[in-house]
Amino acid sequence: MKILDPNIETLFNIESDEDFERKSLEVFQYQYHNNSVYQRFVDLLKVNPNSVESIASIPFLPISFFKSHTLNLKENHQAVFKSSGTTGQSRSQHFVADLSVYEKSFSFGFQSLYGDINSFAVLALLPSYLEQGDSSLVYMAKSFVEKTRSLGSDFFLHDFERLNHSIEKLEAQGQAYIILGVSYALLDFLEKFPQQLTCGFIMETGGMKGRRKELTKKELHSVLSQNSGGGLIHSEYGMTELLSQAYSKGEGIYKSPSWMKVVTRSTTDPLTLVQNQRGLLNIVDLANVNSCSFIATEDLGFVHQDGSFEVLGRFDTSEIRGCNLMVE
Repeated sequence: MKILDPNIETLFNIESDEDFERKSLEVFQYQYHNNSVYQRFVDLLKVNPNSVESIASIPFLPISFFKSHTLNLKENHQAVFKSSGTTGQSRSQHFVADLSVYEKSFSFGFQSLYGDINSFAVLALLPSYLEQGDSSLVYMAKSFVEKTRSLGSDFFLHDFERLNHSIEKLEAQGQAYIILGVSYALLDFLEKFPQQLTCGFIMETGGMKGRRKELTKKELHSVLSQNSGGGLIHSEYGMTELLSQAYSKGEGIYKSPSWMKVVTRSTTDPLTLVQNQRGLLNIVDLANVNSCSFIATEDLGFVHQDGSFEVLGRFDTSEIRGCNLMVE
């Protein structure tokens, strides 16, 4: 049985929970009948796809499958994104059939929470991602930098003096800006060049990458805030295995775009969803229409009634990976 591709344009125009549920079920049927890896997983769980009538009954694929299997539904792909990782670890691979879907996802996703990217200069401090290559985060950052280069956007590998000069220039101009950085590099930069940010803000993407001692989110944000003028620290929550991002404007509370939803599963029964309690995060990302939209992560978190969520750390039995966070 061959299920036709879902209308990708409609995935980014979801207006209600009912619409999201309907689209999720449509994508589930499409992926079950066209993704042999996902189909075998569902079948091994003895789940009848015809009996799946809600998100709660959709099987979520363990995120580790991106390390061991190719999940692309199409015969060809336009890019392969790879996760960051420390020496000796295998890296997840996300085969992306259509880069335009990813570009729409990160563009519309940012706009839905922050407005037009063309209002901000983007100062990207992502040395480890640039050095390892094949990073979906770098691809997104490059797009943002290229769109807003006239405002002063750029990448900064290890050149902290140039970054500091750029911040001074943007502050003098009154230009809004975002310092998008990996945690350890932000700490290194702000230790050398403490700031008083008034026109811009820091957006951390997590990850010490083995370069510094691990900190909880609260500890990390406290240090970053103290060294940048006391403002709230923003965060980006994304991963190689997803084509969408959630963002926090402070206090570690993340919001997702309309085509992405986070739910929690039991820490003792991976097939059971739970509410109003800590659990492991399951993510529905409809932008993953050409791979797998239903991902069981290894992140521990809490989902609020309005759909916003917190990331509390890594489940302690999980393999440590590049964007590891300590459990608070």
